[in-house]
Amino acid sequence: MDRTKVAQYWEGNADTWTKLSRSGHDPYRDALHTPAFLAMMPPVSGLRGLDIGCGEGTNTRQVAGMGAQMSAIDVSPTFVRHARAVDDGPKIDFRVADAVALPDAAASFDFITAFMCLMDMPDQGAVLCEAARVLRPGGFLQFSILHPCFVPPHRKGVRNADGQKVAIEVADYFARIDGRVDTWWFETLPADERQKVEPFRTPRFHRTLSEWVDMICAAGLVIERFVEPSASVEVAAAVPTVADTRIAPLALLIRARKPIRVQ
Repeated sequence: MDRTKVAQYWEGNADTWTKLSRSGHDPYRDALHTPAFLAMMPPVSGLRGLDIGCGEGTNTRQVAGMGAQMSAIDVSPTFVRHARAVDDGPKIDFRVADAVALPDAAASFDFITAFMCLMDMPDQGAVLCEAARVLRPGGFLQFSILHPCFVPPHRKGVRNADGQKVAIEVADYFARIDGRVDTWWFETLPADERQKVEPFRTPRFHRTLSEWVDMICAAGLVIERFVEPSASVEVAAAVPTVADTRIAPLALLIRARKPIRVQ
């Protein structure tokens, strides 16, 4: 599947995604993933950052709230329109652009973020190379993806007699998926509400963990840290939807740095 078709799918998702995520229907993001991502970040106050695949801008605004001067891009004009419509907080430069051809000069940014989007892009290696190009030497890229090992093309919760998830069934880890379209709703959306909105249709481009490491290294970046967010006992009790991350992680967070070349 080419990038134009991928962009069309995300444009089709944008209105519903914005409405539902801002209504609290994305607990993986709000209760677990974004807090873990921000806790992992080095200090960014006073630095210039770029958020790739910003969607409706919630995560971008949280990074800006840490004191960074933020730009952000997304392939969906509707997502960017929704992001621009929120005018509280720090000023952010939201733009429509493709991550494989960033509209920025080399060494423009001190850091780059990408929240749960690279696994939905058809040429991740090119995106990582573009990120490395616009990073200044010594800058870092921090991104998150569906965990390649625990969210391969097939993942299913295994429940006990009481309906509690007790295991995760995974399969097809080595299957190279290039644009399979998954159809789904946020898990917290009630059945009657699902009748009122179209489901999300998201293209998937699965790569193994070793392929991700190879692509990061090929872009000239040095891996600095991995994090696999897991809900605490308290968070799992308060937000049962994310409790399955105590069995196996849903996401993998990676930070990689552009080396400073010594002459």
